[in-house]
Amino acid sequence: MSEIHHSHDDALVFMDEVTTDHSSLIHAVKSSWRIMIIDDDPDVHSATMFALGNLEIQNRPLSFLHAYSANEARTILAQESDIAVILLDVVMEQEDAGLNLVNYVRKNLGLNDVRIILRTGQPGYAPEIDAIRDYDINDYKTKSELTRTKLYTTVTSAIRSYEQICSITASQRGLELIVNASTELMSQKGLQNFSSGVLQQISSLLGRKIDGFICSPRDEQLRVNDLAELEIIAANSIFTPLIAQLASAIEHSEIRQMIGQALVTRNNLFSPHATLLLFESVDQKDVAVYLQSPMSELDKRLLDVFCSNISVGLSNVMLSSRLHRFAYFDPLTGLANRLKLLQTLTETLQSPQKEQSVLSLIDIDHFAETNDALGHQFGDLLLCAVAKRLLTNFGTSCHLSRVGGDTFALLGDQQSVNPDNIFKIFHHPFDVDNQDVQLSSTIGLVKLKNYDGGSSDALKDTNIALKRAKTHQRSSYSYFTLDMGVEIRERVRMMHALRAAFDNERLFVVFQPQIDMITNEAVGAEALLRWKTEDGSFIPPDQFIPIAEYSGLIVDIGEWVLRSACHELVQIHAQGYTDFKMAINVSQAQFSHPLFLQILERALHDTGAPANYVELEITESMAMTDPELLIKTLHHIKQLGAQISIDDFGTGFSSLSHLQKLNVDKLKIDRAFVNEIGENADEGSIAKMIVQLSQSLNIKVIAEGVETEHQAKTLLSFGCRLAQGYFYARPLTKEDLKIWLIDNEQISIRQPT
Repeated sequence: MSEIHHSHDDALVFMDEVTTDHSSLIHAVKSSWRIMIIDDDPDVHSATMFALGNLEIQNRPLSFLHAYSANEARTILAQESDIAVILLDVVMEQEDAGLNLVNYVRKNLGLNDVRIILRTGQPGYAPEIDAIRDYDINDYKTKSELTRTKLYTTVTSAIRSYEQICSITASQRGLELIVNASTELMSQKGLQNFSSGVLQQISSLLGRKIDGFICSPRDEQLRVNDLAELEIIAANSIFTPLIAQLASAIEHSEIRQMIGQALVTRNNLFSPHATLLLFESVDQKDVAVYLQSPMSELDKRLLDVFCSNISVGLSNVMLSSRLHRFAYFDPLTGLANRLKLLQTLTETLQSPQKEQSVLSLIDIDHFAETNDALGHQFGDLLLCAVAKRLLTNFGTSCHLSRVGGDTFALLGDQQSVNPDNIFKIFHHPFDVDNQDVQLSSTIGLVKLKNYDGGSSDALKDTNIALKRAKTHQRSSYSYFTLDMGVEIRERVRMMHALRAAFDNERLFVVFQPQIDMITNEAVGAEALLRWKTEDGSFIPPDQFIPIAEYSGLIVDIGEWVLRSACHELVQIHAQGYTDFKMAINVSQAQFSHPLFLQILERALHDTGAPANYVELEITESMAMTDPELLIKTLHHIKQLGAQISIDDFGTGFSSLSHLQKLNVDKLKIDRAFVNEIGENADEGSIAKMIVQLSQSLNIKVIAEGVETEHQAKTLLSFGCRLAQGYFYARPLTKEDLKIWLIDNEQISIRQPT
């Protein structure tokens, strides 16, 4: 056999053991490093060969094997051997084709030495942590980030790792120790546990007790070069007192200098007295390991292989820690999030602490307005200031979390978690961006004593109490009661039932005639919505209309009512009643919808209804909510030709100046004021005042809820000519309305005397 010359980069040889022919001749029998490219895109094969084809690694050229599918790769891998590196596309025939192939390579073929580098063209796709751990994946890159230089660097690192692993295979002692160490470290959870394990495994690997410590960045800083950003997270023996200190606080300048040099050079350092190992995880968060011990050449090579193997473990731990942080903690304030609260709440409900515990939701009053006025960045600073003060006052004794945009949760003993203590923290202004900001809060609370529900139910019920407090007034509080739960659940039940009723056409429109009380002629009708259940019973409108508005379903229902009423108006005009008008109620949710004008215009166009005979009824409270916006919207409605009536007039607090600006066509006297006629000495004084007001403003007026002849005569005496109510007609179906119109022409006119 001819003499073989080895370069400095030849296979690792253990000095304390006799090498076999297999370990020493590894380069002689292999003329090149065999690289296998597995990808369903031919261009990737070409680009990879173009990038690497003429290069040498460790003084040896590269040769390539190609597979364009997972099945083809299985066939080649079963026949070929001595493949150093596999460049594997994660997603091929199926999303899991790549990982299934890795499983086949490692478990079925038993190829544990080959280095596997995953590549993907889909940045949003990443293998599961368990897959990276279980299948010994060497690296994971997106195709876009693998420039020629980075590809060469990645493959070189993988080949070196492969070379070292092959060499160590010749030494069963080193291989078993490293594999056992890697397996043990993979099972660790959390960076601190992992770091402590690293120190233990290094001592075991080198066969002697080694003192040292491990430090990593305090936060998510990448590639930290400043010792002030490194915190000591694990240590043993004489270095144990340094745990939780900064690396910059280490007294020995030589140690500080060594760590700083490693951070700059990105390499392991070996001095006559100490060793510094530097690990980089996938997210480039550096971990430095200081060992107070010199290393032999064998030690150095063992540590190089050890570092190469556990880097994947470190990346897994880092990724797992980040996922845990994102899953359970709010990134803005650092507080626990909703999921973490539910976990803590479950533990509390299952412990004796339940008897004395209270859960509270704290909602910042008018935060949305502050956020809109001063900007989201200021709003974020404000939330952080609130979180900091809550932590200062409750952090040691209670569980604190942020469960919504401006909502915090507090869980703890009822002596601590009570309205008085919570309100106290809002007594003083918050310093936000050098500004004093005075805040207040609204609070909902649930006492967990004797509480039978789970954590989700408790949080839900606390939110119900919070909403109840908001309905009363801001800066107040409310404790949850069973009645609240029954009420809200009934509302939710009705909401789902209403949606089903609408979808299954169990809602219908009826029409109540409007009468000229002098001529007894029908001048129009008001379209009214009705809901008949499957069992034949009726749900009163005052019960389901608020539910429809609360859920937003009123927009779809309202459009359907509008179209139905317009269609019926066309039918009535075709019947010969060409002066007949149709009044249609419009809720605030409909009116404020950005597409309302388009919906109205489309309904008029599609049905052919004459706009000047369509009268939209809005409530007085709507008219006062945003008068300027209302004026603008009403102007567009008037341009379409439709008329406007204010419903329930007199129940709100209208400004006469706004009333004039609104340019409405009619006022409707609320039935409550009509009912007063005949019941007291005033004999409908408010109704009379509304009639006089309408006359002075030259606006038509109509009374609703007229049920007696006395009421009709009295209203006529006030000057109110139009009315609707049971005295004249009940709400009628469209078929009955047509019959009623004919009959009304034939019956004798009821003339008030």
